[in-house]
Amino acid sequence: MIEDTATSRRAALVFAGAGLIFGLLAGLVIFYGLPAWQAQAAATPVSGGAPAAPAPVVGAPAPDFVLKDLSGNTARLSSFAGQPVLINFWATWCGPCRAEMPAIEDRYNAHSSSGFVVLAVNVDEPAEVVRPFVDELGLTFPIVLDPGGSVTELYRVLGFPTSFWVDADGMIVAQHVGPMFEDQIDNYLAKVGVTAP
Repeated sequence: MIEDTATSRRAALVFAGAGLIFGLLAGLVIFYGLPAWQAQAAATPVSGGAPAAPAPVVGAPAPDFVLKDLSGNTARLSSFAGQPVLINFWATWCGPCRAEMPAIEDRYNAHSSSGFVVLAVNVDEPAEVVRPFVDELGLTFPIVLDPGGSVTELYRVLGFPTSFWVDADGMIVAQHVGPMFEDQIDNYLAKVGVTAP
């Protein structure tokens, strides 16, 4: 009888411990978003056996890329030389991405006339999925599509949302993993040289 009680307590402790670990992991996913599993090959050679480009880091130039927007028009990062740029990697299924979009839209509306650019890189979703999301939230900043996640891999994105703040000289001045709040966005805007209107 005593052994049964000890076994029951042990089983209860194991069950409770597993529940705590699961709860912690669920909380991290809710706060930081799901990991971008397809980007795990970041350190391996890209297609064709060529070595992977150096990982983008604060203080280094932002790697150039070309993607198409929802209308099929080409957007090239280097075409925004001389302007501060927020590169935001996101997906429609990502709750934290949805949560930060209104604040990004608000700051884009406030500062786009002074040259501030947002390139919202949707990762590996078709336009038919992305367009209703954009319309629902009333987003006006450029949305570009990354089919297959090649630019996401280039930027070594491991979770959504992930944002890179690039100054007018094309240098990465900050990287933020997870959702951004208004005060954080304002701080990053100041770092890339965007002042209050």
